Amino acid sequence: MKRLALGNEAVARGLYEAGVRVVSSYPGTPSTEITEYAAKYDEIYCEWAPNEKVALEVTAGASFAGARAFCAMKHVGLNVAADPLFTLSYTGVNGGLVIAVADDPGMHSSQNEQDSRHYARAAKVPMLEPADSAECKEFVKLAYEISEKFDTPVILRLSTRISHSQGIIEEGERADVPLKDYSKDAAKYVMMPNFARPRHVKVEERQKALQKEAESISINTVEINDTKIGVITSGTGYVYAREALGDKASYLKLGMVYPLPAELIKEFAKKVEKLYVIEELDDFIEMQCRAMGLDVVGKDVFPLVGEYSPEMIAEKIFGEKVEVMRFEEDVPPRPPVLCPGCPHRGVFYVFNKLRLTVSGDIGCYTLGALSPLNAMDTCLCMGASVSGLHGINKARGEMQKKAVAVIGDSTFIHSGITGLINIAYNRSNSVVIILDNRITGMTGHQQNPTTGYTLKGEPTAEVNLEALCHACGIDRVRVIDPADMKEVETVLREELEADGPSVIIARRPCALLKYVKSKPPLRINDKCTRCKMCMRIGCPAISIKDGKIVIDPAICVGCDLCVQMCRFDAIESTAGEGGIDG
Repeated sequence: MKRLALGNEAVARGLYEAGVRVVSSYPGTPSTEITEYAAKYDEIYCEWAPNEKVALEVTAGASFAGARAFCAMKHVGLNVAADPLFTLSYTGVNGGLVIAVADDPGMHSSQNEQDSRHYARAAKVPMLEPADSAECKEFVKLAYEISEKFDTPVILRLSTRISHSQGIIEEGERADVPLKDYSKDAAKYVMMPNFARPRHVKVEERQKALQKEAESISINTVEINDTKIGVITSGTGYVYAREALGDKASYLKLGMVYPLPAELIKEFAKKVEKLYVIEELDDFIEMQCRAMGLDVVGKDVFPLVGEYSPEMIAEKIFGEKVEVMRFEEDVPPRPPVLCPGCPHRGVFYVFNKLRLTVSGDIGCYTLGALSPLNAMDTCLCMGASVSGLHGINKARGEMQKKAVAVIGDSTFIHSGITGLINIAYNRSNSVVIILDNRITGMTGHQQNPTTGYTLKGEPTAEVNLEALCHACGIDRVRVIDPADMKEVETVLREELEADGPSVIIARRPCALLKYVKSKPPLRINDKCTRCKMCMRIGCPAISIKDGKIVIDPAICVGCDLCVQMCRFDAIESTAGEGGIDG
């Protein structure tokens, strides 16, 4: 059966058809939906892990035990999983092991724009890169064949456009892949120095075999059209180049981007007059082509940052603009903001009011850095808020009374716990605020170890954040309702003045959770003096229209934060007046 599918959905279908048994991931846009779609297949065990390192270690264990296994992550997640990845290259696999990594050119939802292809080369593992949904599905199945044939983990490189674009796939049957036998083999799986040294030799031997495979593998294809222009490309680069140049160019489309097929590339170069390398982000293919002695045009013409487009490619090569299909509607930009009723908004308002230095973290609450809240000073990586605050306070002791860390519940579990242990162990008067909204928010409401439910919605053990913080060595742990801004300010002032480290857990469910019942919307009455105090919390439901402050009843959830800010009793509920209730 043929149907439309997202790239991520097609990857999940490929997992099903490849006979995969175990999937473990941490949600991270643009890779999240792979695991969510995979969880729809009862034949596949799927879970959310606390972080990407744990996810890869889980799937490594499943692979060693003889099962085909898979984990997905975004590009920065691979940084977290890099430790096991490099050693997995040495151990190899038993059952096939595939790691999907979704890069984010243009940084649609990420704090950097790194190119994951470098990890394949550094770890010496093969990497495949599909260009559409159909290839997503088929490349997954091929990746398992390569993994088991060459005793190696395989990386599947995706990107935001491939993951979130739809294309036609043809569904097949699930392969009956039995568990491989497991036998004790310390020399293969126990990477102590005496065993690791000979395994490194195996890796180098495997590299030579994979290099030969790259020369003949079917997913590296040559398309000869006009030979005045030749293009070496892969993934989204091929899609853009093909649309921009059509039959005015010949193409070497690389489905395996590491290792590269050196002889195939050289033969293709001989057939064209001018050779371009079109690749988003780094000059990964280009530099290897130059090392082969080829004269190529690449980053001297094409940018190192952001996404490409057919228009840009045509303009760079032909020096002229081309017409492309566009929507006629002029859609205004819609920058991300904290949602109406977001339980984090009041906390950030108080941060701003107290003029605190805020060591921030990764999540929807990162939006607290934006105007008018302006309540975040740093944001580095998952968990860095806690560790960073400790560094700030050790470097500038006088800031201990004016600096805090803020981190979400899922991010705290991901990588904030060790930073908190460091604060307790190395004794800094650091105040950490855990924004516990009872879900993993920005990636789309995934469960995590603090919610009490698994990926499939089954009840499970729930991490008690208060007990966990106490166990980390923190004596002062307080729980507050972030909707009560007076309480937030009072507790913050007390903890900043206290001796010793403390944790404040600001607990209120995300306003968008299905079980959270909204209150009737609010409205502005004739007592309003237009002081604009209510607008300082940055709620998207509040705006100025025809010189008057108005509240949009379609999106207001009656959270009452603006009521707490108004000194003139000018904001009231519409309860009982036909307002939106529930």
